[in-house]
Amino acid sequence: MEKSWTFWSCLERITDGAMVSLLVASKADPASVGPASALLSLCSSWSRGPEVDYNPTYKTGNVRMIQLQEHMVHEDFLEQRWESQTGEKVSEIIFMSKHGAASNRPALTVHPIGVPHLMKHENPPAGGRAGRVSPPNPRIGPWFRLLKSLSATNKLLPEFEVTLEATHHGPWTESPAMFVEIGSTEEYWMREDAAATIASVFLKGLGLDGGQAYGCWSEEEHRGQKVLLGLGGGHYAPRHGDIAQKEGVWVGHLLSGYSLLMTDPGSSSNLKDYDKVGGTWKEAILEAVAATKLAFPGGEVVVHLDGKSFKAWQRNAITWFLDKENIKVGKPGDFTS
Repeated sequence: MEKSWTFWSCLERITDGAMVSLLVASKADPASVGPASALLSLCSSWSRGPEVDYNPTYKTGNVRMIQLQEHMVHEDFLEQRWESQTGEKVSEIIFMSKHGAASNRPALTVHPIGVPHLMKHENPPAGGRAGRVSPPNPRIGPWFRLLKSLSATNKLLPEFEVTLEATHHGPWTESPAMFVEIGSTEEYWMREDAAATIASVFLKGLGLDGGQAYGCWSEEEHRGQKVLLGLGGGHYAPRHGDIAQKEGVWVGHLLSGYSLLMTDPGSSSNLKDYDKVGGTWKEAILEAVAATKLAFPGGEVVVHLDGKSFKAWQRNAITWFLDKENIKVGKPGDFTS
């Protein structure tokens, strides 16, 4: 039976044992090697940890890093393998990776992971589990803003674009996860200034510099705060990103238009017909909402709808479904605390 998201099922996994943040790098990925090496150099408290699946690991405080030999999008259940071999439970996973784009434009990106648009029987070509999304790491919004700030400080702007990406690809993990990436060609994957900037985001974002960490969600402290769940728009989610760059905005899953597969029944003008709109869009929305609620216990998940990116019948069907499921829709100004 397919496991559903509940907060209590998460608690059952994390009540016993040490909790660690797991950083994932890959020796097969030049945009991963650079930031990982820079981060190990920036913080003098790192020491070698035990090998996990024959991969070297490093540790400092409650932060761990594993350096895989292969690419990471198919490394499913990495948190479970880590726990079984170290006894430590993983509270979050953050991946360092390359970003590819047809435009070849230099970019630094942050995004949640999952392939919610796929049918259950489909084989995900870029990892993950068909029709599922992992919990989005609560650091996505705060680290996106931190990445913008440090990119400006390190004079990477405007050469590099700093952007969110929509939810996509694997691997599958049940721990809150995010990717932080350098794009979009080998020239930029190997740029030392880009690698140093990403490493600084990890250093400051995790509080490894002795400062306060960025993006730590607390149910007690943040109860009732709104969490943006983006629906619609292109892969780089520009309208959602415009909101996310404002201080205090929490970001959950971002489902672009290609993750909301909808087939026009030919007659969607009447409310009674919206349920006939085919495709996996309803399942994708519910999956994204459930996973975002899991990642932000006590928070209020609110949809930001990029209405201009949809045809009228699509927009009407989505708003009907959100209302039917009692999922709140917010305006851009609703998400700042």
